[in-house]
Amino acid sequence: MTDAHLTASMSEQPDHGEDSYEGHGRLRDKVAVVTGGDSGIGRAVALAFAREGADLVICYLESDDEDAQETARLVRASGRSITLVPTDLTHEDACRDLVERTVAEHGRIDVLVNNAAYQLAQPGGIADITTEQFDRTMRTNLYAMFWMCKLALPHMGRGSSIINTSSVQAGSPSPELLDYATTKAGIATFTRALAWSAARDGVRVNSVAPGPTWTPLVKATMPEEMTESFGENTPMGRAGQPVEVAGAFVYLASAESAYVTGEVLAVTGGLPVTV
Repeated sequence: MTDAHLTASMSEQPDHGEDSYEGHGRLRDKVAVVTGGDSGIGRAVALAFAREGADLVICYLESDDEDAQETARLVRASGRSITLVPTDLTHEDACRDLVERTVAEHGRIDVLVNNAAYQLAQPGGIADITTEQFDRTMRTNLYAMFWMCKLALPHMGRGSSIINTSSVQAGSPSPELLDYATTKAGIATFTRALAWSAARDGVRVNSVAPGPTWTPLVKATMPEEMTESFGENTPMGRAGQPVEVAGAFVYLASAESAYVTGEVLAVTGGLPVTV
């Protein structure tokens, strides 16, 4: 993969809230782990969390270090600390190392955002999806989330929050994103199931389901003809910006959602999400 997947290469730059998001102390002194926190929705969430008072640990693929460094700059400019962990969460040991490093540095995890994802659109549908692609999508989107939740939960106290990133694709799947859509529906179901058991320990588990959102992942993994009309099928007639999704994560991470668990919160520009 070339630098086409980096934010700087995008002709139309996404809005992560650099100039618009204002915090109100809703996550003061929390410790938040954000997977895939280097760009797109992950960067917007990390920035919003920092401006709400949280310290961050983000992970990302080593090839995305340029984006991760910019996220770190934004977080530090907001007066909070950030730890950068380049790693590949498709391996269980990498998930374990990420959790252990966070606990070693901070002593706990207050918020876990499972946001790292992989997709590769195949206009030919299932005929063009290789076993290798299917396996990578499953391991990135489902296995990593499973491992991160299992390993992090023992270090999360009452009032902590897990937020998993699903998608409008969970309920309205596109044939060219068959494998990706399958994982996003699985994330919604996983979230609801885990919410029941985690609630006994006072940990809430929810999901955000974004609609079409303008991120480097979209630009790098979809044909140009798809990106040109990206988001036009929504009632609002446009793609969302990462900052427009970040507020849902802040809400689910904060005490404002203290009685909310097992929820899949749609941020889709009006598209329905029914899983």
